[in-house]
Amino acid sequence: MEELREPARRDVLLRLGSAAGVAAAASAGAVWLSRRSRPPQIEQAPALTRNLAVTARGDLPELVTVTGDDPSRLAERAVAELGGMRRFVSRGDVVVLKPNVSWDRTPEQAANTNPAVVEAVAKLCLEAGAKRVLVADVTIHDAARCYERSGIGVAARRAGAEVVLPSPQRLKQVDLRGEALRVWPVFQPFLECDRVINLPVAKHHSLTRVTLGLKNWYGILGGTRQRLHQRIHESLADLAGFLRPTLTLIDAYRVLMRGGPSGGSLNDVALRRTVLAGTDPVALDACAAQMFWGLSLEQLPYVQIAARRGLGAADFTRLRTRSVNA
Repeated sequence: MEELREPARRDVLLRLGSAAGVAAAASAGAVWLSRRSRPPQIEQAPALTRNLAVTARGDLPELVTVTGDDPSRLAERAVAELGGMRRFVSRGDVVVLKPNVSWDRTPEQAANTNPAVVEAVAKLCLEAGAKRVLVADVTIHDAARCYERSGIGVAARRAGAEVVLPSPQRLKQVDLRGEALRVWPVFQPFLECDRVINLPVAKHHSLTRVTLGLKNWYGILGGTRQRLHQRIHESLADLAGFLRPTLTLIDAYRVLMRGGPSGGSLNDVALRRTVLAGTDPVALDACAAQMFWGLSLEQLPYVQIAARRGLGAADFTRLRTRSVNA
């Protein structure tokens, strides 16, 4: 074989070196691309429960019903009967109020919580020393429109509270550790606050017969909530175990007797001029369902499940109760 002359030999070596460099670069690039193209690691959702209930006091009622003509006064009197807001809110607390603001409806249609009740409770929290009061709900209709049309946005801001609108950035994946509810997106204010006060409105519901305090927790969740309807009673009990509120006030000033949960017709609304309040959310649901719709425990499977799990009393008649006029 003919020996290469020196210039030609250098040429070959240079070409070989160049090819090796290209191959090495291609190999490194492939590694870099493979690393870049890997799907992001999914962060494991933390398993949480939030028990924000206060200590029971034997000298105070556990459930009160207040009737009268002024919804603000009803809320104020209900809290006073339970020991006053300073029992529930301490100086420096961040408090979240959870009204039902799901629907683009007026207060007269009774699909959302009465704005006067929200305003009164927000004022009481700030007077008790709360650092911040947030009003939050993951609405079904457009959030900004719901807060405006319901009157809750104006009422909350007038009281000094902040309205927190839902957004994807404010939802956090959480393992709720329930039987029907496992990993689900939860609205962040409910994960970071010191106290939660539940402010549902009393309404009819086509699946559960009523929507009251426990059903109001659907509004802390993002995602496709209709999926939960397949096991709605178990999911309501799961939510009751995940988030145990500091205080619950059920707005029954106007009650949506039929056509719930969205309502629309004033013919379905009854003026009941009542607020129910207490520290046992399960008993409150049972009481309101019996009071306004005549429903027994056998007709409220989610109440029975929650009671069996030790989340409250299904038989509200065994609690210390008080009824007053304001």
